[in-house]
Amino acid sequence: MAYDEGLAELLRGDLADRRGVVEKRMFGGLCFMLNGHMLCGVHKGGGMFRVGKTRQDEALRIDGAGPMAFTGRPMGGMVDVTDEAMADDARRGQLMGLAVENVRSLPLK
Repeated sequence: MAYDEGLAELLRGDLADRRGVVEKRMFGGLCFMLNGHMLCGVHKGGGMFRVGKTRQDEALRIDGAGPMAFTGRPMGGMVDVTDEAMADDARRGQLMGLAVENVRSLPLK
């Protein structure tokens, strides 16, 4: 398994009451989609949230969040999160809130 199942369970719990959530394996990890849009996920060593470019600076001020650069280039609107930050309910909740806000601003699929 290329990701921490415990972190995946935390996200499942955070999203359990939200309609329109689907899990997809991708990029060697597990992504959670909300209404067809990537929302968040887990990978080896932590997780990621799609917060959008307008919320990225706010997300990067959260301890444990950094620029996402899987390919060596930063991916705008995405933040990489350490496993410690993912395990922290408050920080994970802040990032999830930003990601949900971002997905709600996107056009319907």
